[in-house]
Amino acid sequence: MTRVSVKGFQIFTDRHGRPRCYHRATRTAIDLAKAPLGSVEFLAECARIAALTQPVGTPKPGTLGMLIAAYRAHEAFTGLAHRTREDYQRIFDYLKPIDGTALVKFNRPLVVRIRDKASKRGRRFANYVKAVLSIIFSWGVERDYLKFNAAEKVKNIRRPKGLPQSNRPWSDEERYAVLEEVPAHIKPAVALMMFTGLGPKDALKLPRSSYRDGEIATRRSKTGEPVSWPAPEELRRILAAAPMHEAITLCANSVGKPWTESGFRASWRHIRVRLEGAGSIGPGLTLYGLRHTVAVILRELGYDERTIADALGQKTIEMARHYSEGADLKPKMRGVVASFDAELNRRRTKTVKPTG
Repeated sequence: MTRVSVKGFQIFTDRHGRPRCYHRATRTAIDLAKAPLGSVEFLAECARIAALTQPVGTPKPGTLGMLIAAYRAHEAFTGLAHRTREDYQRIFDYLKPIDGTALVKFNRPLVVRIRDKASKRGRRFANYVKAVLSIIFSWGVERDYLKFNAAEKVKNIRRPKGLPQSNRPWSDEERYAVLEEVPAHIKPAVALMMFTGLGPKDALKLPRSSYRDGEIATRRSKTGEPVSWPAPEELRRILAAAPMHEAITLCANSVGKPWTESGFRASWRHIRVRLEGAGSIGPGLTLYGLRHTVAVILRELGYDERTIADALGQKTIEMARHYSEGADLKPKMRGVVASFDAELNRRRTKTVKPTG
């Protein structure tokens, strides 16, 4: 076999005899199943990963490009998870045509115009552009690059009324229907997402070593935040009954190999279409919706946003608030109001004096 060598990357064979490749500086792994060693796809992936750590040139002082370059060189950016850096870089690339704009020209109306123009690529993309601008502006204010954060109070573009919610929570009936119908080799991965709130990527790549004594301990691939989750009884039962395999991941496909995201989504699609056609589930069911499902259930149980964020491996409570939208708070509020009413009555009997 021809030996492959790429500057900045470590290529080796692991103890199972499988080839591996990591970017030395960031320890970012290349999926050799999608980009075989030495292929055009492999070389393109090496170039893409290496570009994330390269300086972007010498932008003009006092401009947006200068601020972005300074931010990218700082630990605030380099310390982020690889997936998050990629997401931010996508926004930086989008903003490239205006990186010569002087920082003193940025105000709320300008940020709103940038946001609205980005909405041509979609509402979520536009809101993400605004969010990334707010992050780098906030970083710049702390270091006296700017006097204020022009994006701080700019609102997100709201989802139009009547537009179906993306990644909506699953109903109890839908969860039961799917668990009853999925094949044995698919059920462990679905159950991990359903009972822990792990996203598809994290659930499929979860190592065996991350599940011990009935507890899951891992980190989210996107944020790097720790996730500690004692497995509920139903999840423990499903994992114990899973088909035996020798993959290094907790979940494996029908031939005992680690799942790829594309492979799992293809298998899930067939199941979803069949169950939707039979009326067992509603339209719009997604795997990522299970993450929303966990957040909604926790919200309905009365847990605060910080607790939900910790459970989902989120750094901030804003995303926890987003995921828990749609929670039915009526049962909780009945208990809250009952306690409130009892407290009012108790205080009144202590403070109100009889007349006459």
